[in-house]
Amino acid sequence: MTHKKTKFSGTAATRRNKLTFVSAYDKSACNVSASCRHTKISRNCFYEWMKTDPYFRERIEELDEEVLDMAESMLKKNIHEQKEASIFFFLKTKGKQRGYIETIDNQLTINPFEELMKAASQVDDE
Repeated sequence: MTHKKTKFSGTAATRRNKLTFVSAYDKSACNVSASCRHTKISRNCFYEWMKTDPYFRERIEELDEEVLDMAESMLKKNIHEQKEASIFFFLKTKGKQRGYIETIDNQLTINPFEELMKAASQVDDE
């Protein structure tokens, strides 16, 4: 019986580990830590594979895009179901041009006690 050769680079054992990792990555919704634990490889190993194996990197990026597509679909579903948190999130991220943006008020509040102590120290210096 002949085995279908994968496009992953490396030894037969490394190719099997990469295949197992990709499967775990898919099942874990693209969680690197969980996939590393399942495959018993380090995060450093994962990032090395990403750098050195174009086919591995391509498969990981495809799965990342798929999970992003799924999340966007769920967001759209939540919006149709009138779930406020999803509506707010969408407007803050996609509705910026229409003014749906949060701002941070950077005004400082001065402590009156600190102001009094500063004034008193200036009187002492004179």
